[in-house]
This record gives sequence, structure tokens and C-alpha cells, in this order.
Amino acid sequence: MRHRLVASIVLTAGLIVGTTAGALELGSPDFKPDGMLGQRHVYNGYGCAGENLSPALAWKDVPAGTKSFALLVHDPDAPTGGAGWWHWLVVNIPASVTALLQGAGKADGSALPAGAMQPKTDFGAPGWGGPCPPAGDQPHRYRFTLYALKVDKLDLPPDANPSLVGYMVHGASLGQTTLIGYYGRKK
Repeated sequence: MRHRLVASIVLTAGLIVGTTAGALELGSPDFKPDGMLGQRHVYNGYGCAGENLSPALAWKDVPAGTKSFALLVHDPDAPTGGAGWWHWLVVNIPASVTALLQGAGKADGSALPAGAMQPKTDFGAPGWGGPCPPAGDQPHRYRFTLYALKVDKLDLPPDANPSLVGYMVHGASLGQTTLIGYYGRKK
């Protein structure tokens, strides 16, 4: 019920970004599309001092045949030689779920919907790892991509890396949408 309430608030506020009319749409009450992520979402470590809370997210216009969802959060601007940085991966989100509450990305998975799992991020552990770009860089893009999947569950090993997760997600995708937020640090 809490997930549907958050979805209703987000969708009513008009904070949805979609690719086309009737397509899967994703939004957040915590940041506007192409807006800045707040300090509460920033990583706490590596020179960053945030609360490391995942933002609330909600979605609608789910494709027919959707059996589960996956959420992948990536920073393509990270200075990693082209690989970017994976900040959060959540798979096996039940099709009945239409939102994740702020703070759902706890490392132990206790705030996720039943059945959902968080593979390891590029921080080396599961759960939300907030923005923490190098000081002085232009603000980085944080791409929150939600996938509607044609399978109930992805069969992933417990130690799956982000590349394997992405491969499996793409192979089971019925549709996707992306919400982008930004964050940068001054020198």
C-alpha cells in the first residue's frame, strides 16, 4: 500500500519522464527530471559527506506482459576509462510494485519489496551507493533506468557483477525508461 501511495503522489505531481505517450514512465518526488540530486542521496565516503539514501521512485504505464522490474543506476561520466560507475542495481521487483520509497536501497535489502534483490555495485557491496564524483568535475549524470521484464525472476548468482546483471536484464526486457539526475562537487 505504501508503494502505491508514493506512486500516486509522484504521478500526480507530474514528475514523470517517459519516452513516448503510453510508454513506461519513471519519476521521483526527490528530484526533477534533469535536476540535481540532493545531499541526502550523496554517498558518505571517498571525500563525500551525504546521507546515502536512495531517492523515492515511482512508475506507471507498464507494458503488457510485465512479470517483474529491474532498476539499474549508472554514472556514465565517472572517470573509469569508459565503463562508468554502477551505483545501484535492483532486480526481481514484483510486477505488482509501482514504487520504491526513499531509503529502499539499504545494503541488507530490508526496505525492498519481498523477492527483490540487490547485486553488488561498483562500490563492491549491494545497496544504494550515492553520487560521489571527483571534486571539480562538471556535474555527473545519474541514469535511473527502469526495465519491465518478461520473466518473474532473473536467475543470477549471489555474486553477479553489474555487467552480468545488465546482460540478463537486457535479454528479458519488454521496455525501459530513464530518469536522469545530476550531482557535482566543487573543488
